[in-house]
Amino acid sequence: MLATDRIIFRTRMTDRVFSILGGLVTLGAILFLGVLLFDLARDGLSRIDWQFLTSFPSRRPAQAGILSAWVGSLLIMVVTAVTAIPLGIAAGVYLEEYARKNWLTSIIEINITNLAAVPSIIFGLMALGLFVYRFNFGQSILAGGLTLGCLILPIIIVATREALRTIPRGMREAAYALGATRWQVVRHHLLPYSMSGVATGVIISLSRAIGETAPLITIGALTFIAFLPPGPIATDPQFAIQPFKWVWSPFTVLPIQMFNWVSRPGEDFVQNAAGAGTVLILLTLSMNSVAILLRYRIRRRIKW
Repeated sequence: MLATDRIIFRTRMTDRVFSILGGLVTLGAILFLGVLLFDLARDGLSRIDWQFLTSFPSRRPAQAGILSAWVGSLLIMVVTAVTAIPLGIAAGVYLEEYARKNWLTSIIEINITNLAAVPSIIFGLMALGLFVYRFNFGQSILAGGLTLGCLILPIIIVATREALRTIPRGMREAAYALGATRWQVVRHHLLPYSMSGVATGVIISLSRAIGETAPLITIGALTFIAFLPPGPIATDPQFAIQPFKWVWSPFTVLPIQMFNWVSRPGEDFVQNAAGAGTVLILLTLSMNSVAILLRYRIRRRIKW
């Protein structure tokens, strides 16, 4: 066997061994995750019913529910998405297409990349000093949503920039050659073709945000709450339209409610926590499914 053939054979064997080891590691991770999900669903599905979803927390485990927790999680995610997604996409587009490549933008890019890996408790401490004490937002849904928005903002910016970099340079040059402005190139060419990659980053970031606990506990989210935020229309004591009053309401979320239940003695509370965890996973999967469906429709529209 020639030296070249031996090198080729050795390279192919190395690739095959690496592929087998990678497949085994992936299979082991999937099996481990499946066992955890099965154990959670086994304990939690039997607890989930209409009473569990529509009742407030209680000292009696059989009467306790997660109404305030899942409503709080949804409202927190609304504020997080409204604040982080437009700002993150706009910042990513600016840094990639408009900003000059100099030492200042290099420092900004390094800091954004580092912020994506900062522990969430640091964002909670920042939000405690900035949103709660400096801006006097208090222990409100607005403060919690802005905290999680700051947490996922670097992820969305990085994902947006990476998605824009995948678009060939020739598409930009062709549009400029036809007389398009920079904004027209971004609006009609770059954003539509990069939207699938941007949507992937948004899905990952929102999935992380909905399960966060540490930053919300830091800013003072409640562990026990037996009321819902006020609705957009008040009827007592008089009729009034208040579309944004709910953002100033105290809140709790599903991870905090789970933490509260697992810290109590008794198997019934542990079963309640498993039920809340199952609902949290279902909410996350539902949110991801909607985002994936939107991404698929965007891709299909671009192809046509």
